[in-house]
Amino acid sequence: MISSVTTSTVSTITSAASIAAFGLVATLTVIAFLVVKELASSGDDARLQTLSRVLNIAIVPLLMVFVAIVANKVVEVL
Repeated sequence: MISSVTTSTVSTITSAASIAAFGLVATLTVIAFLVVKELASSGDDARLQTLSRVLNIAIVPLLMVFVAIVANKVVEVL
């Protein structure tokens, strides 16, 4: 019984740590994409404008993940 509880606890802690790491990666990625989008949209070249529009494909889902992470942290605090 004790070994199964210990195994469950270790796997839960490991899962929580990996989820936190993925959240950090997602947050940093969305920040980087937003910076690149802002820089691309300020250019006059047609390629840069296209890049700015195409980056929305990656930014929108990452923003949803970011909102979910923030909501989860708020719920943890409350």
